[in-house]
Amino acid sequence: MERTVVRCAEGHVFSTSSFPMQQADRLGPGRLIRCPRCSRLRNAVPVALEKR
Repeated sequence: MERTVVRCAEGHVFSTSSFPMQQADRLGPGRLIRCPRCSRLRNAVPVALEKR
């Protein structure tokens, strides 16, 4: 299963294997997911990784 790097509304960056409805562009990029750093349900968006 592919992992996705996301950033929660508090600014914490983490990876998750369950980022629901990744292909649903019409709903927007944000999803409600539990952040492992603050242990709360937060709106999270995928992080664009830079290639160097």
